[in-house]
Amino acid sequence: MSREILLLVDALAREKNVPREVVFGALENALASAMKKRFKEEADIRVSIDRDSGEHEGFRRWLVVPDDAGLQEPDQQELYSDAQEISPGIEVGEYIEEPLEPVEFGRIGAQAAKQAILQKIRDAEREQVLNDFLERGETIVSGTVKRMDKGDAIIETGKIEARLPRSEMIPKENMRIGDRVRAWVLRVDHAARGQQVILSRTAPEFIRQLFENEVPEIEQGLLEIKAAARDPGVRAKIAVIAYDKRIDPIGTCVGMRGSRVTAVRNELGGEQVDIVLWAEDPAEFVIGALAPAHVESIVVDEDKHAMDVVVDAENLPKAIGARGQNVRLASELTGWQINIMTPEENQNRQETERAGLRQTFISKLDVDEEVADILIDEGFTGLEEIAYVPMQELLEIEAFDEDTINELRTRARNALLTEAIAQEERVQTAQDLLEVEGVTPELAAKLAEKEIYTRDDLAELATDELSDMTGLDEHSASELIMRARAHWFDDQA
Repeated sequence: MSREILLLVDALAREKNVPREVVFGALENALASAMKKRFKEEADIRVSIDRDSGEHEGFRRWLVVPDDAGLQEPDQQELYSDAQEISPGIEVGEYIEEPLEPVEFGRIGAQAAKQAILQKIRDAEREQVLNDFLERGETIVSGTVKRMDKGDAIIETGKIEARLPRSEMIPKENMRIGDRVRAWVLRVDHAARGQQVILSRTAPEFIRQLFENEVPEIEQGLLEIKAAARDPGVRAKIAVIAYDKRIDPIGTCVGMRGSRVTAVRNELGGEQVDIVLWAEDPAEFVIGALAPAHVESIVVDEDKHAMDVVVDAENLPKAIGARGQNVRLASELTGWQINIMTPEENQNRQETERAGLRQTFISKLDVDEEVADILIDEGFTGLEEIAYVPMQELLEIEAFDEDTINELRTRARNALLTEAIAQEERVQTAQDLLEVEGVTPELAAKLAEKEIYTRDDLAELATDELSDMTGLDEHSASELIMRARAHWFDDQA
């Protein structure tokens, strides 16, 4: 028996060109599986083969766990207190072992071991092929559709089989077995049992890489694609910048008679590509991204990371685009929330904001409408500016003398102090809200002002209600509400 095991190990190691230790490991697993069949319960079995003599021993074992953890797997675990009675001095994390009668290692055992070894070799070869692929650093791969699997395409590319999910295909794209396909390497899923390389033809990175392949100036570092946004199969926008003043970045990407951009469009099923100039100034970048629409004016709100863009009636359809496509892509490209409005809407908004600011100055500074309008006309947008701007700037206002200015500054500072105290009190009454991830003291104070004091109050709000109260965008408001509701589900569990 022992001699047979050693002969088998040597023979398989030579035949499959694997280390003897790999074969010993596979044999130990095979013998452990055979011994495990003696038990009805899910036993933990360990087998050890002596590398010199070929003798083997089998053990059933139980993992020692802390008493307060309890037995999660009673067939494979032992509490620490009970383990001490069996084997004094044993520690948590160690095993109690009980010797088992050896099994006869016959023809069936040898066949099972051989199958286990072959599987290990196949796994190792698969891992090696994947590692070779990853080392090449390929971001775009070309291959052939080998088969379709529940709507996904299995792409054969060299020795690798990759998966192109239906969700990552360009809409209306019909693939057939044998079709040639190019796609972006989206990710590598090491935990997947089938195809580990996942591809995409809809990712913005795909169009960026296609342009890099078509435009040598990008590889040379003379040109860079700074951002890309796509509505796959319909329209895309890319933002480019040239690092050589002699280069026209847009013309370079378009190519002679449109050859370069046409090659990219053909690969993407006719997707329309807008090429715009990247600009460091966000407002300038947004104006370029909204092309072909002409922008009249733009107001930047740094706090909300949003821009109000004014266009006339003639340019309004172009700015918005079919089903809001143009403004949506421009927003994705620039990373700014873009609000399109007509001159009339902008005028109404300004009048509303002016009326609100006027009322703030009248009530907080205890001044009349005329003084409030002077402050607004001079460009003041809040009490902080009146309270803390350099005195010299205020003295330049012809309508006010020094005494009036000092009085206005004093009133503004007192109003700010009163508001700070009130806000602190609101925060104190809304301590429960601060337990919700993402709720800042400022946000808690805003909510408390609207009589939202607890996480349950927050959890019961609708997304649009929270957005109106706080100015949060819908996505952020929705996530905050879900976090506030999380403890409901924890309590149910």
